[in-house]
Amino acid sequence: MLKKYWYNLLKWNTVLKITSSTSSRRTRSLMLKRIEDIQDGERYDVVVVGAGGAGMSAALYAAIDGAKVLLVESTEYVGGTTAYSGATTWIVGTRHAPKVNPKDSLQDAKRFLDLAVGERSDPRVRQAFLDNGADAVAKIEDNSHVKYRPRDFHPDYLSELEGSTTCGRALEPYPFDGRLLGEHFNLIRPPIPEFTVLKGMMVDRDDILRLMAFIKQWWGSWDTFKYVTRIMLRHAGDRLRYPRGTRLVMGNALIGRLLLSIRERGVSLMTETRVTELRRGAEGVDALVLSQRGVSRRIEVTGGVIMATGGFNRHPQRRAQLMPGADVNWCPGGPGHTGALHELAEAVGARYGEGELSPCFWAPVSIRKRKDGSQAVFPHFVFDRAKPGMMIVNQHGKRYYNESISYHLTGITMQAANKTTPSVPSFLVTDADGMRKYGMGMVRPNKMGLAEALADGYVVSGNTLAELARKLGVEAANLEQAAADIGRFAKTGVDEHFQRGTTLYQRANGDATWSGPNPSLGPIETAPFYAVRLYPGDIGAAKGFQTDENARALDAADQSIPGLYAVGNDQQSIMGGTYPGPGITLGPGVVFAYLAARDAVARARR
Repeated sequence: MLKKYWYNLLKWNTVLKITSSTSSRRTRSLMLKRIEDIQDGERYDVVVVGAGGAGMSAALYAAIDGAKVLLVESTEYVGGTTAYSGATTWIVGTRHAPKVNPKDSLQDAKRFLDLAVGERSDPRVRQAFLDNGADAVAKIEDNSHVKYRPRDFHPDYLSELEGSTTCGRALEPYPFDGRLLGEHFNLIRPPIPEFTVLKGMMVDRDDILRLMAFIKQWWGSWDTFKYVTRIMLRHAGDRLRYPRGTRLVMGNALIGRLLLSIRERGVSLMTETRVTELRRGAEGVDALVLSQRGVSRRIEVTGGVIMATGGFNRHPQRRAQLMPGADVNWCPGGPGHTGALHELAEAVGARYGEGELSPCFWAPVSIRKRKDGSQAVFPHFVFDRAKPGMMIVNQHGKRYYNESISYHLTGITMQAANKTTPSVPSFLVTDADGMRKYGMGMVRPNKMGLAEALADGYVVSGNTLAELARKLGVEAANLEQAAADIGRFAKTGVDEHFQRGTTLYQRANGDATWSGPNPSLGPIETAPFYAVRLYPGDIGAAKGFQTDENARALDAADQSIPGLYAVGNDQQSIMGGTYPGPGITLGPGVVFAYLAARDAVARARR
C-alpha cells in the first residue's frame, strides 16, 4: 500500500509539471512593460503606484470594471510587505462569516471599533469600511482567482472589549499553485527565509502542526503521513525547476492569486520604476512622470492615481521625526516603503492625518546575521513569547509587562519602558523544556537549529540562571527572582504582577494542551536556560494621508483632491494606530482599494 501511494504521488507530480509548463507557454503575456514600451503622453484610466496587497487589489478592482490600468512598482518584485505576511484580512460581514460565526453583526463590529479606536480616527471613514467590506470581498472573489476562507478560531486581539469575536472577521487566502504563473512566478517577492523549511518550502499554521506531529511520530497517523509526504515530494520536485517551492501559502498565496488575476485582466505592470512627478491640473491630478533606468515618460491619467506604496517607514527624515530611536535595521517590512511618493503628494496638497496612538504598528523582533552576510529580522508574533515557560525581562533582569498581549502593544510597551529603564533590547528567556517544545524565534521546536544559533550568538545559554544573567549582563538575583515568580504563578494560574493570560486572546496565545491552570504560564526551571534579544520592530505605517470615505486624499481644508487616492499604509489608518485584531492593515487595504478604484473608474468615465 505504501509503495503504491508513493508511486501515484510521483506520477501526479510529473503530470502537474508538464501541465504547468504547457500552460506557461500558452499564457505568456505582455503584462510586464518596459518604459520603452510606453509612449510619452500615453493615457490610462487608473494608475496605481505600489504593488503590495492593497495596490494590486486596487489595480484588479479597476480592471474588473473595464478600466485601462497601469500598476507601477519601485522594486524588482511585487507583493510588498504582504508577501512576507500571513495575509490575514480583517473584514466584517462577509459571506464567509456565517460559516463560523452566524451571530456576528456590523453593529457589534462598530461597537468594538468605537471602544478600541475611539476618536483616534474619523468615524465616518471607519463606517465606510464596515459598510463596504462584504461587497469588496464578493466582487474580488466573484471576478478573480482571489479566494478567502475563515478560521474557526481567530479571536480579536482586544477580546475583553464589547463587540469582539472569536472568529468570522479574520479571513485568509487559500494556498496557491505558483506554477500557474509560469514565467511570472519569479515576480513574487520571496518569503522571509526563516519562515520556510527545507530551503524554501513555505508552511502555514496547519502545515506546522502536521510537520511537528510527523517529526514526533511519523507512523502515528496515516493522514498526517500522506499530507507531509505529499507536500515534501511536491517541494522536492519544485527544487528541480525553481529556486524555491511553488506551493504558496499566506501572503505569497494572496499575491500569486492577485498577480494571475491582473495578468488575465490586462493590467500593465512596470517594476523598478519610480514616480518623479505628480501633476495637478485645473480638474485635479491628471498626470505623472515615471522613470526607469534613466528614461522618463509622462503618463496622462483620466480617473486618478491611487497611492499604495506601503507608507513612510524607510524614509530617513520622516522615520527620525516620527519614530525616534527606532533603528531601521529592526524593520522586518518590505524594502519598497521609502515614502518617496509622499513628498510628491504633499506638493499637490495632500496632508497626513493626526491623532493616532502610534505612527506605526509594532512587533518584537530578533536579529541575526545570515551566512550570506544579509540580516534576518524575525517578528515574534505568537509562537514563543506567550507560551508556558517563557518570559521577557529588561536589562535589569526584571519582568515589566504582560507577555501575552498583542505584538503591537508589546512593541509600544518596550519603547515606553525604555524611557525609564533600559529595555531595548529586552530578553526572551526560557528553559530546556520551553526550547524543546516551542522553539525560540529562528530556532524551531525540538531544538532544530539550536546548535547553529548558539554558535553565532543568536541564542545565549547558561547552565544556571546566574550564568545566563552574567552572559546577558543583567542582575542574576533579579533574573532568578523573575523565574521563581513565574514558577509560583504557574501553580496558581494567576500572574500577580502583570495579569498574564487573563483574556480570551491572551489565553489563545498560550498552549491549549498545557496541563497547568493557565495556558500562558509555566515554570522556568529545567537547565540549560536560553535567551534571545528582542527589539521593537515596525511592521507597517499607521500614519498616512488623511482621506474621505472613498479613499480620496484630503488637503489642509479637508477638501478632497480630485484624482488622488491613498490606500493601504499610505492611508491614515482607520484603526488610529491601535491593533484591535488580526489583519487590520490588509483588511482596510482591500476595502479602500475597492472604494478608490470604483471612484476613480467612475471619474474616468465622466
